[in-house]
Amino acid sequence: MRIGELAAKAGVSVRALRYYEEQGLLVSQRSAGGTRHYPDTAVDQVFMIRQFYAAGLASRSIVAILPHLDTDGVTPEVLALLQGERDRVERLLTDLTSVRDRLDSGIATATTALGTGEDCRSTSRSWGMA
Repeated sequence: MRIGELAAKAGVSVRALRYYEEQGLLVSQRSAGGTRHYPDTAVDQVFMIRQFYAAGLASRSIVAILPHLDTDGVTPEVLALLQGERDRVERLLTDLTSVRDRLDSGIATATTALGTGEDCRSTSRSWGMA
């Protein structure tokens, strides 16, 4: 498929796809006229790249990880990278869960305050807000 079609299917810009290629994250074949062509599997690959970026992985980590996700040819270095990134994502999830729980507490406090007519600014101090 051509770059515009991949961009539409994957929900990214053509510019993003070009960037992914520059970083070595995505590979295209070129026609005689220089047009980029991608395999159908590129859509899933772009989704995976976006997920890794959203989780905070650097391009160089993603480049090192992608070729080994579906193979048995993992080196000890790649295994260490995979484990390190997984641990980092686990810490991020813990932090995000804590933030979500604080927001839930704030929502409950504000809902109660609004339901009783109490000024919710005074109750916000109970969950760490001023």
